[in-house]
Amino acid sequence: MDIKLADAAEIAVTEMPPPRRAWPAIRRFFSAPAALFGAIGLVLIVTVAVFAPLLSPQNPYDLMQLDIMDSRLPPGSESFAGVPYHLGTDGQGRDILSGIMYGLRTSLIVGIASALVAAIIGTTAGLMAAYVGGRTESIMMRLVDLQLSFPTILMALMVLAILGNGVTNVVLAIIVAEWATYARTARGTALVEREKEYVEAARCLRIPGHRVLLRHLLPNCLAPIIVIATMQVARAIGLEATLSFLGLGASVTQPSLGMLIANGYQYLLSGLYWISFYPGIALLITIVSINLVGDRLRDVLNPRNAR
Repeated sequence: MDIKLADAAEIAVTEMPPPRRAWPAIRRFFSAPAALFGAIGLVLIVTVAVFAPLLSPQNPYDLMQLDIMDSRLPPGSESFAGVPYHLGTDGQGRDILSGIMYGLRTSLIVGIASALVAAIIGTTAGLMAAYVGGRTESIMMRLVDLQLSFPTILMALMVLAILGNGVTNVVLAIIVAEWATYARTARGTALVEREKEYVEAARCLRIPGHRVLLRHLLPNCLAPIIVIATMQVARAIGLEATLSFLGLGASVTQPSLGMLIANGYQYLLSGLYWISFYPGIALLITIVSINLVGDRLRDVLNPRNAR
């Protein structure tokens, strides 16, 4: 019995392979000790950052709580009022432990916000380039190539030189520097999916292009985008720390781990190691935890590694 083209297309669209269940993927993710360590560390870091006002001994950027007489106290010291400083204080009398807790909030906000917005912009550009093709694709990908030809730190410095300091400007600078990576990845994945039968079937049904992009191409391109976004969060946190260390990142009223490290740089050769050391350890643990999670996600979401 003959089947009409529209009916065949409808069958092809409706018979797309269902997505894999989440539970086996979750079990595979936590089967690796490194991924488990990274996930636990990331949960603890996020918890400390979210509840920093409740957990920290002081608000390190409230001038009413600071005493210059408590400046540069070593770890384990107490203030003149009897307040313990478990990790010591910096040159302004701020508690290092409290500064790390508040600094984690700023660093995570910068990392997550910049990675999310860059992923949306880059993925949209990449999918549109792959689906439309032709001259539009050529122009968009040449822009991507031009963007990727600049070092990330140089692009961020150029943007901040124009916009100035501040957390919002740092996020914008990282977005400008990183969106092209998502665009390239999304385009490469969408080019493979574009030639498959379910996309051809959707076109035969004259489904609008935006629905094909959102309902068919995008879901099948999400796995590599999620992995890259996870890695880019860690990359953005490191980039923000670098910019703050250079004096071009967050302002003094919005602490970040990079700024805390920069505050103690001038004291490193004076034996006051704790001012930069402990924020540096917190930054290292944060980036390593996110990278461990992202590395395991890459293995779990890769269909070639599916068992």
